[in-house]
Amino acid sequence: MRYAILVVCSLLAVVALAQQTAAPGPNPRQQPQAMVTMYAPEQHDLYDGHFVVSANRVYMVGGLNDPAGWDHMDNAATTVKPAIGSVELDVNELQNTGTFEAKLRIPEGDLVLAIDRFSEFNPCQNGGIVAYLHEHGTDSGCGDNNWPKTFVYLAGWGFGHATLNGRPLYENYEMHFMVTQGIRDRRTLRVNYPLANKQSPAGEVNPAAQQIDFYIRSPQPNAMNRPNREVFMHFFGMEVTWK
Repeated sequence: MRYAILVVCSLLAVVALAQQTAAPGPNPRQQPQAMVTMYAPEQHDLYDGHFVVSANRVYMVGGLNDPAGWDHMDNAATTVKPAIGSVELDVNELQNTGTFEAKLRIPEGDLVLAIDRFSEFNPCQNGGIVAYLHEHGTDSGCGDNNWPKTFVYLAGWGFGHATLNGRPLYENYEMHFMVTQGIRDRRTLRVNYPLANKQSPAGEVNPAAQQIDFYIRSPQPNAMNRPNREVFMHFFGMEVTWK
């Protein structure tokens, strides 16, 4: 009996050691095989968490009344159209507060999108606003795989509303924005994702460019659409200005 107990204890010790030495799971701030490391924002004594950013050269994916089965990611950029206007955001990442507003002219009229309150839907979103992490792809440790893995300079999640020609269009819908590396080609606006014969664990993005993506989506699902929401209005801006 004493021998059996010793054997069991030894096996338990081996299992515990294996668990301690196992490879860690995906970490949005520490990517595998990365050749550059950097300090997190909160490690800087002077970090105030305050970001003021605007964006122009905005495009809309699809339209307001797309039929069921619509692809609102449109990596091929076959349905994107200019949405004249600008995006303004002024947020505090440490406090999860601030404003996001897009004023755009689309074929149906004057559209305004605004976030009313920030809220996280996933722990990596850090209360609703987060800066300097990797997101999306299959192994970033944060977000879905609708987009390629990319370094996110700033992102926010929450609930907001939309108006069209001054009248309510959507209320209390989920909203998201993210300022990232260049996901879309500067000229063609296409997304090369997934990339054939990919050689690196880095995402299929161009770090020499920068863009903003934002959307408003309904709580009601629709499995026929991509992403699978009844309403998913998706925009991106190809010119980003830090203030």
